[in-house]
Amino acid sequence: MVFGARVWKTGIAVALALYISAWLNFSPPVIAAVAAIFAMQPSIYRSWRYFLEQLQTNILGAALALLAGMFFSNNVIAIGIVCIIVIIISLRVGMEETIGLTLVTVVAVMEASGELQFAINRLLLSLIGIGCAFVVNVLFFPPKPKEQFAAQIHTIFAKMSLLLRTVISNEMKETVFREEKESLRTSLKSLSDKYRLMEEEIKKIKGSGLNRIRELVVYKQKLLVMHKGLEVLEAVDEHYFQTSRTHAIDVYFDDHLEKLIKFHEHVLLKFDDKLKEDCSEGLEMEAENERFMTVLIDRYNEQPKGMLRLSVVAAAMYDYGHQITRLDKLVEHDHRGESEEREPLDLLLKSIRLK
Repeated sequence: MVFGARVWKTGIAVALALYISAWLNFSPPVIAAVAAIFAMQPSIYRSWRYFLEQLQTNILGAALALLAGMFFSNNVIAIGIVCIIVIIISLRVGMEETIGLTLVTVVAVMEASGELQFAINRLLLSLIGIGCAFVVNVLFFPPKPKEQFAAQIHTIFAKMSLLLRTVISNEMKETVFREEKESLRTSLKSLSDKYRLMEEEIKKIKGSGLNRIRELVVYKQKLLVMHKGLEVLEAVDEHYFQTSRTHAIDVYFDDHLEKLIKFHEHVLLKFDDKLKEDCSEGLEMEAENERFMTVLIDRYNEQPKGMLRLSVVAAAMYDYGHQITRLDKLVEHDHRGESEEREPLDLLLKSIRLK
């Protein structure tokens, strides 16, 4: 278990919410604490959006609860009906993330049989908790999805490259390989979440220039390439060892996979401006990848028996190499400040799809 900044910030926000509630003599302060816990978000943009949405739905929920409380007091059936109405409205307006905390406000207000002062008190407690979470999230170790994504890419690539370099030779213990592959899959899921946070901030916040959008395209392709690497591992595990092979075939597959991994590493270093300029490597690897697939197709046409499963693995490796080549081109265009083949950036974003 990793104790990240969000864990500490949640504790700080809860403590701050409780302190402010006690200082203002609002009771019970636990509502503010609960609101602070719900409102702690993984990015600044989501914190601001959550704050605005909670403000709207909590006011709506408190108003409905106040009216219902005046007519039905704290009748349990009435409370349930109002909760249903609030859930439906929140879903209709696309604010499903606010439902939990809004229902806390509804139940708290109806508990007092619709007293106006009590309703305002409960509403303010919720807003105090949300506000504390937002302020703490902005001031204390503010989330930086871009930096976190960049750091995770290199860590995950190191893990993936080890698995790819040993998968054909079958040097790693079976149990260790399974554990490492599952860890890689989990890490890629976390990386995808980081990308979505970064995409939200860049595309939703005003002032994001073309350079940031172009950089976002590169990051999206980076993520896609990592997923293609995992697909190679899956294809080898599923098909490669289930067919008869010669030592020469093992060497041929292993050598080409090693070249792809090395090229992938070079492209990542090129993006970080750590390599000398070399425009020929990408063209050479593109041609090498084409030759690899052509050879496998020719062998399949000559002798289909036993080659079908190897062709599945070869196709996964070819796609992995193709996407690395595409990433290489995007990195070069990004460094030159151009978009790939002068395509509009919004179309380029749509063209790169992740599973």
